[in-house]
Order: sequence, then C-alpha cells, then structure tokens
Amino acid sequence: MKLLFVASDAMEFLGVRAKSRPVRLAVDWARALNFGGHEALLVANGVGYRRAAAAVDAAFANFAADAVISLGFCGALAPELGVGDIVVATEIAASDRSFAAQEPAGAPAHPAGTVGSLDHVARTAEEKRGLRARGWIAVEMEAAGVAARAEALGRPFYCIKAVTDLAGESMANDFNSALRSDGHFDTIDILRSSLRHPSVRLPELFRLRKRCLRASKVLGDFVADCRF
Repeated sequence: MKLLFVASDAMEFLGVRAKSRPVRLAVDWARALNFGGHEALLVANGVGYRRAAAAVDAAFANFAADAVISLGFCGALAPELGVGDIVVATEIAASDRSFAAQEPAGAPAHPAGTVGSLDHVARTAEEKRGLRARGWIAVEMEAAGVAARAEALGRPFYCIKAVTDLAGESMANDFNSALRSDGHFDTIDILRSSLRHPSVRLPELFRLRKRCLRASKVLGDFVADCRF
C-alpha cells in the first residue's frame, strides 16, 4: 500500500520522518520512507488550500498513493482540547463546501469531529468561539485542499491534527500579515514585529515553538498505531 502524507511544514513530520530519504519533487520538501511495511511519501509545501492541493498533484505525478492523509497542527475550538491532543476529522468544512474524512483503524482513543479549514490563522478567542458555534472542534488551513484533490483522484482521505493553540487563547503575534504568497510565514517580519512588543510577543513565539515540537512527537506516536 502507498500512503501520501501532506503537511504545510517539515516540522510537522518530525515525529514521523526517522530513516526517511530525500525525494526530488516539485514541492518545498519531500521524503520517502517505509511506514509500517508500506511505502510512504511525506510532502510539505507551505500554508493554505492552494499549496496543499498543489502538493497532492506533484506527489501523484510520481507516486500513485492508495490513501491521502492531511497531517499537522491545528487550533482547538472545543474548550476541552489541550496542547498536544490529537484531533481526527470526520468531516472537513471549508468556506463553500465540505468533505468527508475517514477515521484510521487501530488508532488510540481520540476526539473526532468536524475540522474547519480556513484561508487564515484563527487568531483571537472571539473568532474561535464563533467557529465553535458552527459545530467545529478544531481549525487549520490545509486539509480542504488535500481533501479536494483526494476526492478528485478517488482516494480515501484522512485528516489527523495535533493541537498547538487553545480555544480560549488569542495570539499577540499577527501571523496573517506575515504570510507570504509562497505559502510561508516571513520569519524576519514576525521577529521584527515581536521586538516592538518583546515582553508579550517573544515569549509567545518561544511557547509556540515548544508546543509545535511536542505536537509533532505526539503525531508521530499516534500515526504509528494507525492503519489506513
């Protein structure tokens, strides 16, 4: 069986990519590895619907996957979710439509439900409350693009995310204004902005990085037990 995992950034694969090897592909980052006796391709291609969909297309040019998995980080909308908690989507809700998502077999117990896929970072607790009112349990930015391409290709789709920011939290750093057209955050712009309010924004950046490292390990442990 061939498995395609799609994320926005290579960091989201830190818990999965041990013993992987580089692959030349028309994306930002790609690695191949043996995953539970199956061939797997890990692809990261930046933030957002368009970059995620392009990653699937680029991968399928050389790798006819049997299943497609959107893997990575998310923001919690359900207040009971904590940092590092796994969320498995049963549905992806986008601005104009929704996509069905399957749950992997053999996985440890986990929250499951509708995950919202936006074109921006849900930055404030107020916005998150509004999104929660739609029945969503978490929010992210790539799953709809992956799901749309998996549906068009007739492949099973899965979405597994780990929480890095909580429902009641607002972000001091404005990641939306730092998101470039190539699907990457402008690190220099973020740091420059954070230095204007160092007592609040710099600790937030360090805290977020620590949470992302934790979430990537949790993702790796979780998917190791999954069957797709």
